Amino acid sequence: MIDEVFDRLVDRAWPALQRVDAGSWTLRAADGVTKRANSVLPLGEPEDLLTGIEGAEKFYADRGLPCVFSVGGGATPGLDAALEARGYRVVDPTLVMTARLVPGEPGGREEAGEKVELAEAPSQAWLDAWWSVDGRFGGDGLATAARILTGVPAVYASLGREAVGRGVVQGEWFGIYSMAVLPHARRRGHGREVLRALLSHARAQGTQRAYLVVVESNTAARALYERQGFTVAGRYHYRVR
Repeated sequence: MIDEVFDRLVDRAWPALQRVDAGSWTLRAADGVTKRANSVLPLGEPEDLLTGIEGAEKFYADRGLPCVFSVGGGATPGLDAALEARGYRVVDPTLVMTARLVPGEPGGREEAGEKVELAEAPSQAWLDAWWSVDGRFGGDGLATAARILTGVPAVYASLGREAVGRGVVQGEWFGIYSMAVLPHARRRGHGREVLRALLSHARAQGTQRAYLVVVESNTAARALYERQGFTVAGRYHYRVR
């Protein structure tokens, strides 16, 4: 099932710091930093749906976190309706977009004398740029986020201190994450150049297809990805108690 493939790819590319198997479900936690790393991945069918939900609710309550489910195409049948009946609200409807990687297509490493740099680890400047756009957590949230980001091998792209992105090789797939352009640098093509540099790297690694996830309401980002050949291949949303 292709929807479940995406569920698993996203899970592996953004690894939670704590993972507990609850039958076919995975309970994920990372000090509340990002919903993706602090939510249930509910694949397959538990022996009893209500018991599974209640077990998840206890898991997050014990950690002082809200109970969140990531509900994609591979989610347990009937789960979404059951969560709605328990008062869970829908948050962040998200699109999974994919593109085929054609060998020999031009990448995008330079524009107007500026070069996209690739590194095997995120620099502090990379982290600061991404966090200034995507960070929504106080305390040591950035430190926790850095542990999530570096939980699997990845490549980190940056165009000066104004635009960044992250790519993860996953067999035939290349996952693109953490695309961010600082507000003052938008509408200059920086996001496009970072994306094209990552896709060029993906081709060099021999991957055949790329995917990314984008919140459905982010029309500017969606337009950028569509211009680079990405089309919608799946959807998911969160249910938050």
